[in-house]
Amino acid sequence: MSNLVGQPIARVESRDKVTGATRYTADIHVPGLVHGFLVMSTVANGRLTGIDTAAARTAPGVIEVLTHETMPRLRLPDAHGRYLKTFIPMQDDLIRHNGQPIALVVADTLEQAEYAATLVKATYSSRTPQVSLAEAMSEAFIPPPLGDGPNEIVRGDPQAGLREADVVLESEFTTPMHHHNPIEPSATTAVWEGDQLTVYETTQGITNSHTALYQMLGVRAEQVRVVSKYLGGGFGSKAPVWPHTILTAAAARVVRRPVKLVLSRAQTYTSNGHRAEGHQLVVMGAKRDGRLTVLRHVTTQQITRSDVVMFSSAEPTRMAYAVPNMHMVQRGVRLDLPTQSFMRSPEVMTTHGLECAFDELAYRLNLDPIQVRLANYADSDPETGRPLPGKHLRECYRRAASTFGWARRDPKPGSIRDRDGFIGWGMATAGHTAGGRPGGGARITIGVDGRALVQSGTQDIGTGTYTVMTQVAADGLGMRLDTVRFELGDTNFPVAYTSGASNTVPAVTSGVNRACVAAVRAVATIAVADRQSPLFGTAVERIKVDDGFLFVTDDPRRRDSYRAVLSRHGQPVQVTVAPVDTPLGFSTGAVFVEVHVDPRIGRVRVRRIVTCYDVGRVLNLRTVRSQAIGGAVWAIGFTLSEHTFVDPHYGRVVNPNFSGYLMAVNADVPDVQVEFIDRPDPDHSLSLGARGFGESPMTGVTAAIANAVYHATGRRIRDLPITQDKLL
Repeated sequence: MSNLVGQPIARVESRDKVTGATRYTADIHVPGLVHGFLVMSTVANGRLTGIDTAAARTAPGVIEVLTHETMPRLRLPDAHGRYLKTFIPMQDDLIRHNGQPIALVVADTLEQAEYAATLVKATYSSRTPQVSLAEAMSEAFIPPPLGDGPNEIVRGDPQAGLREADVVLESEFTTPMHHHNPIEPSATTAVWEGDQLTVYETTQGITNSHTALYQMLGVRAEQVRVVSKYLGGGFGSKAPVWPHTILTAAAARVVRRPVKLVLSRAQTYTSNGHRAEGHQLVVMGAKRDGRLTVLRHVTTQQITRSDVVMFSSAEPTRMAYAVPNMHMVQRGVRLDLPTQSFMRSPEVMTTHGLECAFDELAYRLNLDPIQVRLANYADSDPETGRPLPGKHLRECYRRAASTFGWARRDPKPGSIRDRDGFIGWGMATAGHTAGGRPGGGARITIGVDGRALVQSGTQDIGTGTYTVMTQVAADGLGMRLDTVRFELGDTNFPVAYTSGASNTVPAVTSGVNRACVAAVRAVATIAVADRQSPLFGTAVERIKVDDGFLFVTDDPRRRDSYRAVLSRHGQPVQVTVAPVDTPLGFSTGAVFVEVHVDPRIGRVRVRRIVTCYDVGRVLNLRTVRSQAIGGAVWAIGFTLSEHTFVDPHYGRVVNPNFSGYLMAVNADVPDVQVEFIDRPDPDHSLSLGARGFGESPMTGVTAAIANAVYHATGRRIRDLPITQDKLL
């Protein structure tokens, strides 16, 4: 049963999910459970001058009402940064944004806690907040580097590149604030048993949650366990450790009862991050044949008063094309808004500006947009010069263009019509960094029944980690799929990195693959030393595995099953491997889009999306295709409708719900045709040649839609979303 890797195997947990047997974090029930609910500030910049909890404390079922005056003091972790906020609310009277927690009510039932929260009365000394990026652009600055490298890079001589250019193009783009909106809102259940804490958490990183909890609560690491078996969507909102998690654990210790806290939908808009509002300046200088002589890309985005880290990064500017002279700048503007965060495909903002600018350049030069991109194709890493033997983007262009029918395109804007309006065709390059983070550890236990249990402290954020890792383990052990069980989501398992940065597949595959090699060798060593085994006396190096058996490579008739070997051995075999860092990859692809624009009402409909991606080796065709479709769906919303509105006077999000925050629905999404090159990347041998991919497919689609709108209408809409009013 070898060659399971790559097959479109259905999710191993699908039956439990569709029958309701799966228990998400908010489904967890423990004896004595009580409920918490947060009270949020109604101003964005100021101080609490008073907080009256008397009525709330006497409400039915209320156990405790904690405020900044009564909440236990919490310690800021040693290593805060990209995954931890640099301030914790309810530790002082300072208000940093509207919707900041100012009290936590604990009651016997959720309804009682919610009602009592309405009885908490706060008074403030407040100032008018600054919430507009456009009005504060003069205050932009370049923050110090944190995480993904410097925020300013100069390559070559940009001034010389400008002088060499035959054509210089300068464009500005804006993108609004976006919110994640997973089906499952963030939830925490904290259970203290003496001095031992177990936290059931909606998190994309149980290891980071574990670290933050024990450091901030002032206990030892071994006193804390974090469990997260299933996640109902995260998309970055559950990657950092947010204050409500720590506050819930602290409250549970105060009341000496297990406490569950689930954010309301509106609370998620101020409590677990968002994609920052952004502004981009793109300057391109080029020769007549499309070769860039210079690229200057300045990205400015909203950050908070207390954090300097930025999440909408500019790696595609540095890595996507061979540009001899480049100046990349990432700037921040401090505003009185909640902390921005990761949101699926953090590089999509800069990719959008870059790929729209390439389309503008192609029209200026009267060249095919594909031709301009090929003129700047990077066969090696633009920063290091290292060859990229695993890159097959040229083939992506060719295959996707052929499937789409791009050769039939008339480039003149407005040249294609039907009886209801205009048809537009657009294309763009997809590209997003993948991996380059710490790896994943793994433990394999093969029992005397010949079945394998594989464990890793990673997460399944809905992308199919359970299934893919079961395939990888079954292949590596030479077992049938139904004899392997993969477990995750528990800090008692070997440590693994946060599920973000498209790192989970390469990181955990590396750990599971290395553990398989070690486990096979361990069982083979037992077999060749066992006089009752047909493999007795054989060199371990000659032993292979398949279909639950160990056999001699050049004499397959000499074979012994896992079950027989370990049954005679009398005890299970267990191996554990530690994480190793994953190499940084850059997964790319080509995207082609057809839109229809109704000139009477300015409505844009995406009619076709054709893509081809280079992701290295495909580990599961079904789950990776699902990621591509999900990215395309999100890109439609990003480009055409999604926009978080903030009241300029109070700094309050005014559309924190599904009725006001408009996402793409089924009627907005056409059939998405997806192809993959599917060739192992030699730079990622530990992960079987697979690179991360989950965040790549959203990039490219946004710009392809915007470029198609230009082809249909002759109008460049550089301010997203492309709403009807902007086309009328």
